[in-house]
Amino acid sequence: MTAKWEKTEPNVGVLEVEVDSDRFAEALDYAFKKVVKQVVVPGFRKGKVPRKVFERRFGIETLYQDAVEYLLPRAYDEAVRETGIDPVDVPQVDVVQVEAGKPFKFRATVTVKPEVQLGTYKGLELQDKPFEMNDEALEEELTRIRRAHAEIRTLEDGEVEKGDTVTIDFKGTVDGEPFEGGEADNFQLEVGSGLLVSGFEDQLIGMKPGESRQVRVTFPENYHVKSLAGKEAVFDVTLHEIRRRVLPELTEEFVQEISDFQTVDEFVEDVKKSLQERLEAEHRAYLQNQAVEKAVENATVDIPAVMIEHEIDHQLQHFAAQLQTQQISLDDYLEFTGMSREELRSQFRADAERSVKTALVLEAIAKAENLEPTEEDVNAEISKIAEAAQLEVDRVRQLLSLRDPGLQGMRLDLRNRKTVEFLVEHSKVS
Repeated sequence: MTAKWEKTEPNVGVLEVEVDSDRFAEALDYAFKKVVKQVVVPGFRKGKVPRKVFERRFGIETLYQDAVEYLLPRAYDEAVRETGIDPVDVPQVDVVQVEAGKPFKFRATVTVKPEVQLGTYKGLELQDKPFEMNDEALEEELTRIRRAHAEIRTLEDGEVEKGDTVTIDFKGTVDGEPFEGGEADNFQLEVGSGLLVSGFEDQLIGMKPGESRQVRVTFPENYHVKSLAGKEAVFDVTLHEIRRRVLPELTEEFVQEISDFQTVDEFVEDVKKSLQERLEAEHRAYLQNQAVEKAVENATVDIPAVMIEHEIDHQLQHFAAQLQTQQISLDDYLEFTGMSREELRSQFRADAERSVKTALVLEAIAKAENLEPTEEDVNAEISKIAEAAQLEVDRVRQLLSLRDPGLQGMRLDLRNRKTVEFLVEHSKVS
């Protein structure tokens, strides 16, 4: 087999492939064995028709499609490896020659991973800031823990407060007319979450179960639904139910129930230790994010549109999964917000472009600095996962390999970590 690669555009080229006639003959054999199982010819049992009889009756050309479907993807993969290109999308393939006794030829138009022109990534100027343990941070952490173990109570009486989860009906109008996505029944909302248009949730505070109220809001000028942008809307809201978190007191009984500690003081000391470790991790992340942002900003890369679209697909799937945890489908979200799927995709575009560029730049830096993870790095990561999961190392390796043969995802993650650490180590922090 021979393969020739020629770029026609910055990220697009043509891969010309020629497969010798013997391999095409093998593909025809495969196609015949597949097709003959379904062929019925008088005088022969089903599936037992000789090859020559089949070709005389149906023509060898009837085997071409199955032969090509068998041979082409294998030849394409070989050609990709031989030429060293890195495709990022399904190729557009044109068959040039398909005939028994002759080489099989095809031409594939391929979009490939772009080349990155790295700018300055060493000696970057990073601004530091303190991540200090203090009484306020400790109190917030203790409150967070108590909140995670809070009891959810449905209030028979009482008024809506920030942080409550409410069940409401609402119907909205603009200039007296209903609008798409402006109506819902038994809608569950955490007041203060910012899920709805600014000002809506604040006006629910003080409502009582069974009460109805008009809520007036103004859509932002840059609202994604152009027909509503800058418009005032009036919502008729009825409150059905209030659910509130009741936080437990920080007592020895509570501490013993949620931890292995016996006293409040022991528990608080452990929380302080964990919080200190987290603050140190946040400090590292703060510097790392700066370093990555600057290195990415200094680099130049022409990203193929298809890579951005693939990343939008990925982010949209993640967003849909997050909605599902709130028992909201993506279709329901689109109906409620009045957005089309394309409008929603456009909201993800900037993040997708940034994410793709970041991945490409980190890959280019890793290549330039030879920052590949060692087997010791991989083994250490598996051991860390095993310890956290309280499983045998070999069992963890087996489970990870089932999902990710060759542990390529782990190796990529380790390489990126090494690259980010390299950027910070070679930066100037002030």
